[in-house]
Amino acid sequence: MNKHSSLLSRLLLILALFTFSAAAQAEDCPRGTLDKQYCDRDGDLVADLPTDPSEWVDPETIIFSYTPVEDPAVYAKVWDGFIQHMAEVTGKKVVFFPVQSYAAQYEAMRSGRLHIAGVNTGGNPVAVSCAGLVPFAMMASEDGTFGYEMEIIVPADSPLASPADLKGKSLAFTSPTSNSGFKAPSALLKSEFGLVAETDFSTAFSGKHDNSILGVANKDYEAAAVANSVLNRMIDRDAVDAASIKTIYKSATFPTTGYGHAHNLHPAVAAKVKEAFFTFPWEGSELAKEFKKEGSFVSIHHKSDWDVIRKIDAANGVSYDCK
Repeated sequence: MNKHSSLLSRLLLILALFTFSAAAQAEDCPRGTLDKQYCDRDGDLVADLPTDPSEWVDPETIIFSYTPVEDPAVYAKVWDGFIQHMAEVTGKKVVFFPVQSYAAQYEAMRSGRLHIAGVNTGGNPVAVSCAGLVPFAMMASEDGTFGYEMEIIVPADSPLASPADLKGKSLAFTSPTSNSGFKAPSALLKSEFGLVAETDFSTAFSGKHDNSILGVANKDYEAAAVANSVLNRMIDRDAVDAASIKTIYKSATFPTTGYGHAHNLHPAVAAKVKEAFFTFPWEGSELAKEFKKEGSFVSIHHKSDWDVIRKIDAANGVSYDCK
């Protein structure tokens, strides 16, 4: 064998070994829709805890955020008692992080600046795939029921009486990652009424549910798709007058905000965080005053509980792009 043949043989061997190694690594780290930095070996559709303990995060201060569906300043006070309870259970300092947008929340967790988060319904699959969120809890009533509906609302004196009347009109969405504020109404309007956004009606994005609700109440928007959980809370605290709005469509019930931890949070810390959620005393708390229908946190499983949301995403042609 001459030198050239020997060199070629070595290169082919290296290439074969590299290909085998890459294939073995891919098989050892299945991920489905998850970003390349995560693995899903148990097939539960969420990121696994890293196998190397040196990659586990044990923060001195736990950072918690709630989905930015409304004014973050309002919810800093609402969550204060819960934050104190989590600090007592975990033995760590806990800080509320008032994020201003869905994207900012996902990026904060992805980059390691956020450890616990309440993520909006439609954003859960995105946060799971792109930020390593591991959902484990959701608010529920004392009898264990949970969820909310998407409503299409219009000003009280609007001539619009049905979604069919939206043809040629304008509809306000909240954010592309929102289930009730974009994904569900897009799919339902198309499947039930044959209406396609930007073809049969024009659209605008308000950024948040409260912006859409106030926009309709003030007649800045002809119509808006919102989560009635947010609408009801705003009415309860007199942030909007119920008489200024009417509903022309109400969907089936969806799961509500999912609470989860970063995939690489130290398992001992994650266990204490879950304990804090499931032992929180609701009675007399600010959470109970704000979330009047709820009275506890219940365990959730992303694979089954968010199946309907992933189906809506599929119907809308949504892919979880983690750029």
